[in-house]
Amino acid sequence: MAIRVGSGHDSHRLAEGRPLILGGITIPHNRGLVGHSDADAVLHAVTDALLGALGLGDLGDAYPDTDPRYLGADSRLFLTETLTKLNQLGWSVVNLDVTIFAQEPKFGPVKAAIRDNLAALLGVPTDCVNVKAKTGEKVGHIGRGEAIATHAVVLIERLPGEWSV
Repeated sequence: MAIRVGSGHDSHRLAEGRPLILGGITIPHNRGLVGHSDADAVLHAVTDALLGALGLGDLGDAYPDTDPRYLGADSRLFLTETLTKLNQLGWSVVNLDVTIFAQEPKFGPVKAAIRDNLAALLGVPTDCVNVKAKTGEKVGHIGRGEAIATHAVVLIERLPGEWSV
């Protein structure tokens, strides 16, 4: 098959004393996401989507939170290592669509920066990346401002040539 689709999801609770990092961008906010790594839920969902498209499991399989090597890790590591695997297996990213679910902060002012950074990390034109933000309409853990969740969908295509599986 010449194309594949992957879907990824991640969520983390918010806490004071942590930076809020999404899509590799530090966002001004009074709370940040809690996790074993830097808890960048956007990069986690994108990496998860890429691993899914490749049939390589999920983020927890590839980068377990029980591994001390990933304690406090910059999530760009997970994405860049996964992109290296993707390219070695003869695939490239076509496009990416990301949705951020958060009651706050408002993402209008930073969506373009997240989009630009994701495009640069993936090595694709910015018009191949889309970032949307949705509130929780004050319903559930998202709406109460307790957590942020993200969802990513990625399309990859097989590069021409001979590749091992």
